[in-house]
Amino acid sequence: MSATGGRAVQIVKINDEESEHSFTLDIDALNSILDKPEVRDKPVCVIAVAGAFRKGKSFLLNFILRYLKSGGKEDWISSEEELAGFHWRGGSDRDTTGILMWSEVFPFRSKGKEVVVAIMDTQGSFDKNSTVRDCATIFALSLMTSSVLVYNLFNNIQEDDLQHLHYFTEYGRLALDDSGETPFQHLQFLVRDWQYAYEEPYGKEGGQNILNKQLKIEEKQHPELQALRTNLTSCFSTMSCFLLPHPGKHVATNPNFKGTLSDIDEEFLEHLQTFLPEILAPEKLVVKVLGGKGVKAKDLVTYFKSYMEIFKGNTMPEPKSMLEVTIEVNNLVSLASAKELYMASMESLCGGDRPYLNESVLDLEHTRILESAIQEFDARKKMGGEEFSTKYRDQLIKELEEAFQQFKAHNDSKNIFKAANTPITLFTIWAILYIISQMCSLIMLTPVSNLCNVLMWGIVITGMTWAYIKWGGEYAHIGSQIEEVTGWVWDNVFQVLLAKAAEQGTNYAVRQAAQRMSSVQSPSHLELKKNR
Repeated sequence: MSATGGRAVQIVKINDEESEHSFTLDIDALNSILDKPEVRDKPVCVIAVAGAFRKGKSFLLNFILRYLKSGGKEDWISSEEELAGFHWRGGSDRDTTGILMWSEVFPFRSKGKEVVVAIMDTQGSFDKNSTVRDCATIFALSLMTSSVLVYNLFNNIQEDDLQHLHYFTEYGRLALDDSGETPFQHLQFLVRDWQYAYEEPYGKEGGQNILNKQLKIEEKQHPELQALRTNLTSCFSTMSCFLLPHPGKHVATNPNFKGTLSDIDEEFLEHLQTFLPEILAPEKLVVKVLGGKGVKAKDLVTYFKSYMEIFKGNTMPEPKSMLEVTIEVNNLVSLASAKELYMASMESLCGGDRPYLNESVLDLEHTRILESAIQEFDARKKMGGEEFSTKYRDQLIKELEEAFQQFKAHNDSKNIFKAANTPITLFTIWAILYIISQMCSLIMLTPVSNLCNVLMWGIVITGMTWAYIKWGGEYAHIGSQIEEVTGWVWDNVFQVLLAKAAEQGTNYAVRQAAQRMSSVQSPSHLELKKNR
């Protein structure tokens, strides 16, 4: 079933038809969602739903879609339209494969900032076609890239549900030791079809009691179970649980059910209306954070690319390897953010159709903007410590210096006098040779005159060659060499002579002024003597 105004886009595809299962990231699809001009620079909140297959994840996501499309209005659920968005259906066979993301993100104003909300649907765990590695990979990608993971469970929180998180708690412990920050943000347990309402009521309070009971560390527990609970608590910034009743017999048994609200039990809808604002209300939205800074929508693409690389193997990567990838992508995003700041500032200063800027001013502005970019890089807290980030800091400086050379060349091309430097220099050399040739002819120094004539023809041919290259665009390396030679002649010969001539002229003018001053003062001095 589809919804107007958007569609579910598969961003991670799984090939499970061959003996060796593999995953593929659709970069173009991901960019089409997160790299739109109106979206790319905004902090992103990523809501992902994960859990066992055929437990109503896509069904739930379509309610999430309806809430987001309404803008979080109180009457968001009142529509009698069929439930649409992410494809879902009844039955026992799996429906969703890989990871899907809704093609549109939803803008909200949260805590004084403009943010966007992206939602992801994931392949259910433990169907007959998926290996343990497949399930772990999908769960890992969901957890590592989301800011809120809704862990969709059935009937109760079982010990094996917690054990599925054990692999990530080891990664979390390493990340916590490295940076001192919790690696994961919000873990939302959602228990569906809760059957023990006489013990704990539906909703947030009953769910929190169940979660506290499951995470409680007891003396009789095995040390491994105690460690799991301790690590889980320390690895997530927040954890909560919500208990939902069964949606009704019609939903579970009618093959023609299309999601009409009148066919769903009122008690389920009532508690669903309470649950969704807990994670989606503007004041409750959780922005994806890494290194102490909010992740922009465009940066999320970098995270996906980096994590997909490490999950390409035939076995699950070691937690230490996952940490190293996280450290690397953290530094890469910091580098990209700093470089973007530099490029945007320089572009507004001397790029495009901006007028020519004096070289000394351009150098000063480059130094100032470069320092700002480095500060931007340093401001983001780095995982891996200073030793690891130094490499990326040096890379940033190198790339910015290279970019500066391009900006400088572009700025120079706007200097009319500099652009005319080559033809002016060639004409000046030709004129000097012409004068020497004529003078030598007058005093009968024919060999020198002939040599000057040959050199004059050489200058003419060089000028024509340079003009052809500029017009045709071919043999650019030859044109660059001609410009380098004429530039050297201009800077080291003509400019030096002009500077000396200017200096001589200035000195002469000063001497003349001094003489006039003394001639004016002398008569006055003699007249003063006579008066005495």
